[in-house]
Amino acid sequence: MILSGILLVTFVMTRSVKGNPCYVMLGEKATKEKCDEFTKRFGLDKPIPIQFIKYLGEIAKGDFGTSIRYHRPVVDIIAERLPMTIELAMFAMLFATIAGVILGVFSALRRNSAADVFTMVGANIGVSMPVFWLGLMLAYVFALLLKNTPFYIPPSGRLSSGISLPMLADYWHLQNLGAVGKFFIDLLSHSVIFTSIVTGNFRATRDALWHLILPAIAVGTIPLAVIARMTRSSLLEVLNQDYVRTAKAKGLPNRMVVFKHAMRNAWIPIVTIIGLETGALLAGAVLTETVFSWPGLGRLIVRAIFARDYILLQGAILVFALAFVIVNLIVDLSYAAFDPRVSRQ
Repeated sequence: MILSGILLVTFVMTRSVKGNPCYVMLGEKATKEKCDEFTKRFGLDKPIPIQFIKYLGEIAKGDFGTSIRYHRPVVDIIAERLPMTIELAMFAMLFATIAGVILGVFSALRRNSAADVFTMVGANIGVSMPVFWLGLMLAYVFALLLKNTPFYIPPSGRLSSGISLPMLADYWHLQNLGAVGKFFIDLLSHSVIFTSIVTGNFRATRDALWHLILPAIAVGTIPLAVIARMTRSSLLEVLNQDYVRTAKAKGLPNRMVVFKHAMRNAWIPIVTIIGLETGALLAGAVLTETVFSWPGLGRLIVRAIFARDYILLQGAILVFALAFVIVNLIVDLSYAAFDPRVSRQ
C-alpha cells in the first residue's frame, strides 16, 4: 500500500513538471516531428491514468522500463548505482550509531555537567547543519587546506586512478546467468568494497574506504546528532526507574547497572530513531553524492530530474522507498531482541 501510494504520487508529480524530455534530450534538433515520434516511442502521448496502469503492469513483471536519457533498462542502471549508495548509507549509519550512542550515554551519565552541555550543544549544531554545506566544508578543509599533509582525504570519486576491479561474473567465470542471477551478480560487482575483498585486492579496499570517509561523515552527522539526543533522553528516563535504583542499592557496579540493565530497556526508542534516520540519510545522500561526485543512486536521481527522465526517476525513487520500508520492518522485528515482552505478544 505504501509503495503503491509513493508510485502514484511520484508518477503524477513527474508528469506535472513543465518541460518536455524530448527538448532536453534532442536540444536544437528537437523538431515537432521528432518530438512526436519520441513521445510516442516512450508512451508519453497517452493519458496519465493509462500510462500509470501500464507502468504498474510492467513493474509487476519486474520491468522498470527503459531510461529516456541512457536508452538502457532502468534495472541495469540501478544495479550499477545502488551498491554505491548502500555502501555510503551503511558506513554513514555505522558512524552515526556508534558515535551517537557513545555521546548520548556519556552525556546522560554526566547530566547537567559542562560535558553534558557541550555535547548537547554540539548535537543541536549537528542537526542544524545543512548536508551540502558540511560536505563542501569537509572537502575544503581535508582536500584543499590539508592537500600536502598526511591528513589529505580525496574529495570525490570512488577509487583513485590506476585502480580497477573486475566484474565478478568474469572473475568467477560465470555463464548462462538468468535475468535475476545477472542482476544480483551485477549488484555485487558494483560494490567496490565487496568486490575488492572477494578478489583479494586489499589495496583497492583501503583506497575505497579512504574515499568513503568524507561523504560518510557529511551524511551521517545529522543522524548522529539525533541519535545522541535520543540516547541521552531514553537513558535518563530509564535511570530514574525503581529497578535501577534497586540494582544500585544491591551494590552492583555502576557499569553493570548502566550497560546490562538500563541500556537494554533504553534501546527500543534508540533503535526506532535509527530506523527513521536511515530514511532521512537516504534523502541526504542525494545532496552528498552530488557534492562529492559519488556515483550512487542519489546523484542519478538529480541527473534524471534535470533530463526529465521520468522512467529512471520513478525506478530510483521506488528503490529508495522499498529500502525505507525494509529498514523499518527490520527495526520492528528487532524489538523482540531488546524487550522479551514484544515476542510474547
